Amino acid sequence: MPAPTLGTLPWRPALEHLDLLAAPTAAALGSADASWAADVHAAAIDEDLADTAAFCEAYEVPLAASANCVVVAGRRGESTTLAACLVLATDRADVNKAVRHQLGVRKISFAPMDEAVERTGMAYGGITPVGLPGEWPVLVDEAVLEQPWVVVGSGTRGSKLLLPGTHLADLTGAHVMLLRQVG
Repeated sequence: MPAPTLGTLPWRPALEHLDLLAAPTAAALGSADASWAADVHAAAIDEDLADTAAFCEAYEVPLAASANCVVVAGRRGESTTLAACLVLATDRADVNKAVRHQLGVRKISFAPMDEAVERTGMAYGGITPVGLPGEWPVLVDEAVLEQPWVVVGSGTRGSKLLLPGTHLADLTGAHVMLLRQVG
């Protein structure tokens, strides 16, 4: 599939620019199905513009075409489960109800930044669902899959990935669900 036009960035095949990605992200793309990986594109960005609102404004990417990936920690007794939640930038994840229920935990919170960075091998503000630890659930809001193209982090603050929204359902550990807060 040719590189799409979205915003003002020069999107290029990510497999040809693995140097832009965090090591776990590059490894995941390198080992992914060839046709899946061929649809993933990357672009370098200014690290100071990695946060979603600043990125979308600077590079003219609609918020509805950008997805945020947050890491949560759910606890039940002595057991802690880490998971990733992916929702469009226009939405908020329903962490206290939908996520907690899906993970079967009693308490849930956003994972501490240091732990999220250490466990993912990715930069805070650049964490992506592509290349997360294989045992982690990746909860994907169904609205993300409806986007023809969606921008996510690359594992670094210096670049972004662009891929078909439907590809996110194919990630290891992916669970597609109504994840966003409604109403």
